[in-house]
Amino acid sequence: MGNGRHVAAGAGRVSRMSLWRAAISECVRLRRSPLIALHLACGLIAGIACGAYFGVAPWDPRLGSDAFVQLVGALMPLMVAVVCGLDVDGEREASGLANLLAVPSRRIALAARVLVLWLLGIIAMAVALGSFAGVIGAFGRDAFSAGVYARAAAGMAAGSLVLYVASVWLALALGRNAAIGVGAAGLACALFAVGGLAHGLVTGELTAASSGALGYVPFAWAERLGSLLVELGLAADAGLRAVIWQLEVTSVLALVVTAICLVVLLVWIGFFEEGRKGE
Repeated sequence: MGNGRHVAAGAGRVSRMSLWRAAISECVRLRRSPLIALHLACGLIAGIACGAYFGVAPWDPRLGSDAFVQLVGALMPLMVAVVCGLDVDGEREASGLANLLAVPSRRIALAARVLVLWLLGIIAMAVALGSFAGVIGAFGRDAFSAGVYARAAAGMAAGSLVLYVASVWLALALGRNAAIGVGAAGLACALFAVGGLAHGLVTGELTAASSGALGYVPFAWAERLGSLLVELGLAADAGLRAVIWQLEVTSVLALVVTAICLVVLLVWIGFFEEGRKGE
């Protein structure tokens, strides 16, 4: 009888642990974390510095906006790895991962952790693009409407979710340094995918639409989806059809692979046992 009451109570706790409640708990936890300030500072610094540069540089401001979106997107693999690595490392030191492993539902707790970190990344991208647009506009070099920048932020957000899933897994399974090392390799991959950030500025080429095989690697999806949504406003005729085709293919690929990776992560966490400290 006693065991029956214990099982029933445990089942009740699981049923009360919803994704929404877990996400709210994560938000409360992050109020004491430097990660919020870090995201806002990085977004503002990048947006203001690059906006000021393209506000006075001789480049076409529309191509400059495309290059800036590519820069932010290319940085995402490394930035996500650093954020996830620091977050998991801090959790290890503070509680031995108890807030992820010693809870009624590990899967809900981990899904909430990934969701909230991803939302922080979206905020940082929105701040970066918003400040960039504001600064370049203040120089009298309006490039695109606010809607284009909003779509670019949405594209980068969609392409970056898989990075959070992978980085959290790496940080849990192999430690912070492994996650950051892979993120650094991802940054290089994303830069090579568009032939370098200056390539489009110099040649006028729509580099996200012509990034080749590297554009289909997950490290490049945040960069590519954001940039393709900018290049929709630059392309014409056959170029426009190429941009739309690449946008459709990359979006479907990102959706499918991200969903599979998320399911695998949530299944894996049910069997994970902490046996090492992050380094």
